[in-house]
Amino acid sequence: QEQLVESGGGLVQAGGSLRLSCAASISIFSFNAMGWYRRAPGKQRELVADITRAGITNYTDSVKGRFFIFRDNAKNTVYLRMNSLKPEDTAVYYCAGTVGIDYYWGQGTQVTVSS
Repeated sequence: QEQLVESGGGLVQAGGSLRLSCAASISIFSFNAMGWYRRAPGKQRELVADITRAGITNYTDSVKGRFFIFRDNAKNTVYLRMNSLKPEDTAVYYCAGTVGIDYYWGQGTQVTVSS
C-alpha cells in the first residue's frame, strides 16, 4: 500500500511562510501526478497545486504567485512552499498521488494563519 506522509504545518502570522513536505513510500514517478489539496472549515476540499510526472505544474488562482510546488526525486518527496500566507489559507492540507483513476491520500497537516 502506497503511503504519503505530510509534515510542515503549523501556526504562522499573516504574511509569513511555511513549507509542507509529502514523503512517499514509493518512487514519486509511480504516480501520474501529485498534488496538494486543502479543506477549510465549512468548505469543500479544493486542489491547491499539482505537478505531473513530466513536471508540469498547476495552481488554483488564489495561490498563484504565492505558493510553489516542487519535488526532490531522490527523496521521493513533494513540497509546497507557501509565501505571503493569508488567514483564508487556513485549512487542513492533504497530499495526494494519482495512479490511473485511483487517489492515494496522506493524513493531512493543519495550517493556521493568524491575522
